[in-house]
Amino acid sequence: MLRKGLVQVYSGDGKGKTTAAFGLAMRAAGRGNKVFIYQFLKPASMETGERLALESAGLEITVEGFGMEWDMFKSPGDSEQLCKAKEMIADTLEQVTEMAQNREYDVIILDELVFCLSKGLAELCDIQKLVDSRDECVELVFTGRGVDERLIELADLVSEVRLLKDPYSKSLSARKGIEY
Repeated sequence: MLRKGLVQVYSGDGKGKTTAAFGLAMRAAGRGNKVFIYQFLKPASMETGERLALESAGLEITVEGFGMEWDMFKSPGDSEQLCKAKEMIADTLEQVTEMAQNREYDVIILDELVFCLSKGLAELCDIQKLVDSRDECVELVFTGRGVDERLIELADLVSEVRLLKDPYSKSLSARKGIEY
């Protein structure tokens, strides 16, 4: 459907990066584009409002979650989990690169890939290969905190979501239907 695909990045310390990407997915699918979303570090077992909404919308959007359990607080300190996650992320990027080369989807969203790169879980060379070898009509969208300057160079559009005020510092927990 797209004549020219771009590379977009949503990063920053504010909330809303994933939600923005899911909004783009709905807009793209609403216009007849095939959309694929892969959520790194967010297991398939994680029930999120975005996933539930897409399931009920009936749009042509495929969503897959991370193939292993991941705890944002515990897993980074577990060398076995880190090794397994790095391997799974590299394998996923290889599969997504093939999908992008073959134009299986018009829009591919890789949620939390930016964070994975910033934490050394993903390799820039794998992302570079995806960007360089994709069909020219495939749009790529990457989200996550800690954008690397080298990733900014690869991208056509980079948006920063900046945190100005945070209710979590007042001990407010994440709320179902608002934060997840």
